[in-house]
Amino acid sequence: MRKLRWLLLSVTFCYCASCAKKKCEYTDDGMVAPVSEQQAVKKYLDSLGIAATLHSRGFYYKINDAGSGLKPAECSQITIGYIGQLTNGTIFDQQNSFATQLVNLIDGWQQGVPLIQKGGEITLYIPPTLGYGSQSVSTANPNITIPPYSILIFDIHLLDVQ
Repeated sequence: MRKLRWLLLSVTFCYCASCAKKKCEYTDDGMVAPVSEQQAVKKYLDSLGIAATLHSRGFYYKINDAGSGLKPAECSQITIGYIGQLTNGTIFDQQNSFATQLVNLIDGWQQGVPLIQKGGEITLYIPPTLGYGSQSVSTANPNITIPPYSILIFDIHLLDVQ
């Protein structure tokens, strides 16, 4: 009888542990884009007459609408609409409503999205180190690949924060 109780208790514990929500594992790596990449983004912005703010991590941003709801943290579940493009104007990705945890996104997004609140809109100009770096990235469009060392531009609308 004692063994049966112990077995039942063990099974119950394992079942409850498996049902628990997974804890967010976030560690800020402190990544800062090299000055040469920051200068390349600045040169691009200047060539188009775009006024944007330099973040301490080395990306540029322009807040188009600050929003008025919750401000996301790294472990927040967010829903966003966005357009991602290269500096040559090629749109490589676009979503009207995409839900994910902020911690699952590239460094530039992890640092940039929390600059706005729910309902806000921001444009991020992300140097390679805070984007995909030396990786070539295939997109949902089979005809478009993000080349290594690309500057990425994202127009983001923060639809929801949980």
